[in-house]
Amino acid sequence: MIPSALEHIQEIAGRSGHVAIFLDYDGTLTPIVSHPENAWLSHSMRQALRELAGCVPIAILSGRDLNDVRRRVDLDGIVYAGSHGFDIAGPARLHRELGTAYLSVLARAETELRQALDEIPGAQLERKHFSVAAHYRNVNESDLAEVQRVVDTVAARHPELRRISGKKVYELLPDIDWDKGKAVLWLLETLGLESRSGGIRPIYIGDDATDEDAFRAIERLGTGILVSEKSQPTVARYSLKNTGEVERFLRALTARLRAPEL
Repeated sequence: MIPSALEHIQEIAGRSGHVAIFLDYDGTLTPIVSHPENAWLSHSMRQALRELAGCVPIAILSGRDLNDVRRRVDLDGIVYAGSHGFDIAGPARLHRELGTAYLSVLARAETELRQALDEIPGAQLERKHFSVAAHYRNVNESDLAEVQRVVDTVAARHPELRRISGKKVYELLPDIDWDKGKAVLWLLETLGLESRSGGIRPIYIGDDATDEDAFRAIERLGTGILVSEKSQPTVARYSLKNTGEVERFLRALTARLRAPEL
């Protein structure tokens, strides 16, 4: 198991304390739940984010729609990136969308998936602005292969889309060379964080396969932190076991950044 981020706060913050924090939402700021619509941010986690945002730039990058994740976090002054970074908004009229030309093909894929998945008990289809997600967390094990077959069939029918896999979910999104990692690098450049004296050390915290793109993107620039209770292959340098430890880390990092020596 890679080292715990809680035991390396000073090293992660660096001597200058010039960092920017990027976080996933589901499985990182909130526990994974059977029904995604029930994953709400706790009051204590929101407070931890609010206090940290008073010290450093923060961005939330989620597979959820932009408006959905913004509504759930409900903090002003930070950046939100929905649809795995395809839809970005923040202060000072910051806004970028990728994939609008793919909305019609996503609509067709949604219709096809919905018709096929309606026959599989427990399967849940979620249409987002720039993707379509097929959740199978509540599907019987005997039907899992059928869910994958359905998604692969629809994906093959629409080569303009690509399939990604997450925790108990398959997702179709525009086949564009873009992911959470590229979104993080774009934000660092667009927000002028790279040009500051000494540069900004990005810290990315996430729990899913899509977060590995971000870990790879910042591997030489900053620090990746994987949220997982199990040992698994990852590019991240440190780990946190669960959302409770994420909150502890955010509070400890805030205390460190407020320390007089910084």
